[in-house]
Amino acid sequence: MNGTHERTAEQDLPYNVFAKACPSRGTLEHVTGRWGGITLCALYEGSLRFNELRRRVDGVSEKMLSQTLHALERDGLVHREAQPTNPPRVDYELTPLGRDVAERLLSLIHLVEGRMDDVLAARARYDETRGGL
Repeated sequence: MNGTHERTAEQDLPYNVFAKACPSRGTLEHVTGRWGGITLCALYEGSLRFNELRRRVDGVSEKMLSQTLHALERDGLVHREAQPTNPPRVDYELTPLGRDVAERLLSLIHLVEGRMDDVLAARARYDETRGGL
């Protein structure tokens, strides 16, 4: 690099989610997709079995929860522990990285939940000016 061009802080990052080919984009999709963030946050308080987790994440299908858990496990956010019992017992828990991500998601969830009155009022104003949905 010559002395006339300085690198930006963004260029010094090893990964850039805004770049189409960056692998961080897939992980961000897993975390922020319809079920990923809720699943991570459901596991924040401790280990859960599959059916406990499915009940906790109301509305998720067995297939979608399974796919979500596989993606989060592959990304190193969730640990799957299979117990050699009859019937088999499988527990899911957050890894240290998963806890770190879930803490940030929980902050966002609490912010959104705490501001829902504002959101609902904004929706009502929008619908009123646009003639509803």
